[in-house]
Amino acid sequence: MSASAAVAVHSLWTTAAEPAAADRIGAPAIEYAQLAPTLIVVGAAVVGVLLEAFVPRRARYHAQVFLTVVALAAAFAAVVALAAGGHATTKAGIVAMGAIAVDGPALFLQGTILLTSLVAVFTFAERRLDPAHHGHRVDSFAAEAAAVPGSEQEKAAVKAGFTTTEVFPLVLFAVGGMLVFPAANDLLTLFIALEVFSLPLYLLCAVARRKRLMSQEAAVKYFLLGAFSSAFLLFGVALMYGYAGSVSYARIADVVDGSVSDITPALAQTMGNDVLLLIGFAMVLMGLLFKVGAVPFHMWTPDVYQGAPTPVTGFMAAATKVAAFGAMLRLLYVVLPGLRWDWRPVMWGVAIVTMLAGAIVAITQTDIKRLLAYSSIAHAGFILAGVIAATPDGVSSVLFYLGAYSFVTVGAFAVVTLVRDAGGEATHLSKWAGLGRRSPLVAAVFAVFLLAFAGIPLTSGFSGKFAVFKAAAEGGAGALVVIGVISSAIAAFFYIRVIVLMFFSEPKPEGPTVAVPSPLTMTTIAVGVAVTLALGVAPQYFLDLAGQAGVFVR
Repeated sequence: MSASAAVAVHSLWTTAAEPAAADRIGAPAIEYAQLAPTLIVVGAAVVGVLLEAFVPRRARYHAQVFLTVVALAAAFAAVVALAAGGHATTKAGIVAMGAIAVDGPALFLQGTILLTSLVAVFTFAERRLDPAHHGHRVDSFAAEAAAVPGSEQEKAAVKAGFTTTEVFPLVLFAVGGMLVFPAANDLLTLFIALEVFSLPLYLLCAVARRKRLMSQEAAVKYFLLGAFSSAFLLFGVALMYGYAGSVSYARIADVVDGSVSDITPALAQTMGNDVLLLIGFAMVLMGLLFKVGAVPFHMWTPDVYQGAPTPVTGFMAAATKVAAFGAMLRLLYVVLPGLRWDWRPVMWGVAIVTMLAGAIVAITQTDIKRLLAYSSIAHAGFILAGVIAATPDGVSSVLFYLGAYSFVTVGAFAVVTLVRDAGGEATHLSKWAGLGRRSPLVAAVFAVFLLAFAGIPLTSGFSGKFAVFKAAAEGGAGALVVIGVISSAIAAFFYIRVIVLMFFSEPKPEGPTVAVPSPLTMTTIAVGVAVTLALGVAPQYFLDLAGQAGVFVR
């Protein structure tokens, strides 16, 4: 074949191989500026993994703490910049090719998650509560997480002064998933975000330095039940896709409303099948109710809260609730407003059972972490009352409650880390007797958090409950408010019982001591108290902020 013929044939090949312009897959248009908070956190998590690989062991702790704090602070600054630039109101929109919404609720919840995580990370970095081992300072996490509890390998790791600094990148990955979760604008993004923040939490629950077996048991329970809930959610996504022919929130909402025009023959056959929609929606909701710890999907909560390292419990209790309720609000208000008459009765039942079960079972608890776990279940019920309101005030009241609750929770668990005996944290209630006489300041701070949980006036808990119950009453759920008030009264009993135990009981001679923390834990507790009192005494500015942020983009 001549050279000219070969060139001609070659040109034929290349021309034939080029697809028509309409068939080409276009490069995705990604709005990096609007995604900056998530990208900063996930980028820092990847850098944290590299630090674990390449930085000498003795320098890892300081490098990881510095990186984590800077990343969370920078991501929060990015959220504030987006809100100031109008992305919470006039410029709100859908980014990342329809996968993520940047609007008021998303930015408010992302800001709350980042601030809560930043405060919680200080408790992860605390290294002064336990006496030094073999001349090395120790934290709440296992010396070597992969070692069998009680083995020679673990003893050698403790003696060498190893620490599990991998917890910091794991926290960042979890926070990255939580930032996407309430902002997800399609069901697949929702599922991926759920997995991204759940998997690090399963690991973090298993790495307690003391009570290793209990910690690992908690992690296994959380993992197994979490896997079931993820499976339900994914099955629900499949059924909803079968119903609407799309996983996009806006498209599903249009199909539910009957306002979709471009119906394909395949879609026309399933669209009339409401069974797919109702079962699919119920399964997706089940996955979200598991994450918020609502009854009857709450059984993991007390075991996991008790077994996980206390800094992890505080972080998880606060941030996971914020992310999961954010995702639930978006699903109910953006995708399924047309199904309101179907989902409200179900949510009524869940909210009532959650409020009452959380408050009543908490009375029987003898462990402070289990007590706070059942308290968090009751609070999930109170927040659901705001979700059920199905009004703009309902959204803003839930946003405010989540912001207030998260700081109280992190602060309360930070105080729990301070009360210690020879076996580590003294979490049995009997050991807290007379704490107010031994350490009046610590007991007073814990009393402030307990009063906030109980919803006593001049604390953030009162402002949050008042906002949620007001929205529910105006939304036609007056009976729910009555049950909520009764549950609050029951819950107040066991909070005040702990306060009475601390201040009006005789301290036991062999009772626990209160460890003097470093400025890190002091900062966490101080921020918790400051936010609790500020949102209780002058909540109006923050209520207005939540009100402005309460409009979803579609």
